[in-house]
Amino acid sequence: MIKDPTTLFRPNIAALTPYSTARDEYEGKLGIFIDANENPNENGYNRYPDPRQTELKAKLSSIKGVPAEQIFTGNGSDEAIDLCYRVFCRPGVDNVVAIAPSYGMYTVSAAINDVEVREVLLDEEFGLPVERLLEATDEKTKLMFICSPNNPTANSFDRAEIVRLIESFDGMVVLDEAYIDFAEQRGFVEDLAKYPNLIVLQTLSKAWGMAGLRFGLAFADKRVISMFNRVKYPYNINVAASRLVADMLDCDIASQVTEIKEQRTRLIEFMNDLSCIERVYPSDANFVLVRTDDADALYNALLADGIIVRNRNRMPMCKGCVRITVGTPAENDQLIASLTKYDTQWQQK
Repeated sequence: MIKDPTTLFRPNIAALTPYSTARDEYEGKLGIFIDANENPNENGYNRYPDPRQTELKAKLSSIKGVPAEQIFTGNGSDEAIDLCYRVFCRPGVDNVVAIAPSYGMYTVSAAINDVEVREVLLDEEFGLPVERLLEATDEKTKLMFICSPNNPTANSFDRAEIVRLIESFDGMVVLDEAYIDFAEQRGFVEDLAKYPNLIVLQTLSKAWGMAGLRFGLAFADKRVISMFNRVKYPYNINVAASRLVADMLDCDIASQVTEIKEQRTRLIEFMNDLSCIERVYPSDANFVLVRTDDADALYNALLADGIIVRNRNRMPMCKGCVRITVGTPAENDQLIASLTKYDTQWQQK
């Protein structure tokens, strides 16, 4: 039996009386705004933003097929990650389990919130270690972080294994799907009704091209989302970002996603033929992880040509690895030229 998520809330958070604006407390059409000590002279930005992001959530609900009451909109996915800790984990008492290597903000946010992180290494081929993840939990484990497709390994985990974790773990499973738009496997937002202990994170930074607007999403049981909304700062999404996001959600991103996936295949095929690359890992994301004998040398060579990639050499299980984001066709042409030059030099050593 999957646990009622409300039993996992921190007691002080469950009892919290949130900050409430007059506009939170009123239902209906408003005309004259003299409640919030704003400058009354209209300039497009003189009013505080809607603390509920009502219009945006209605549009997102239509796109994602999730009821608006099950959607949280945050200042990047990092806000939602931080809220997971603040809502569920008692500082200095509770712990979380997370896969490694994976997205670094899970551990950074844990440190900020004084919560122990129990990192569990992926299997040798970057597979999901279900048994070891469950064995790492105890009665004080409130969260389990799984990123699929994972960063930096780029692979998706088997749906059946993720389901097993959700059904077996007594806490909340936080499934980060930042790269799901580039994957062949479908995500889990359609399954929220089955799993009240599931929080799905997504973002508009990747496939939707809105990294500069800092807009993250969390989907979960309406009681979890309600608690997120109680704990968040009242005006976490500003007016300018809200308007731009609303407009950009009308764009059709399908052709861009298709091009990125085609360019991903192009880069993988090219790099598989390079002598300096020991391995190119399969990718379900908009980036590729490669292993070389000297990640620092490859990184510096690309940097000398004005190309910056991510050196992952010092992450667990990633010795010799570099993470390369799929760029535009023109950017990828330059990358290929730089890698070709480096490979020639490497063979002459």
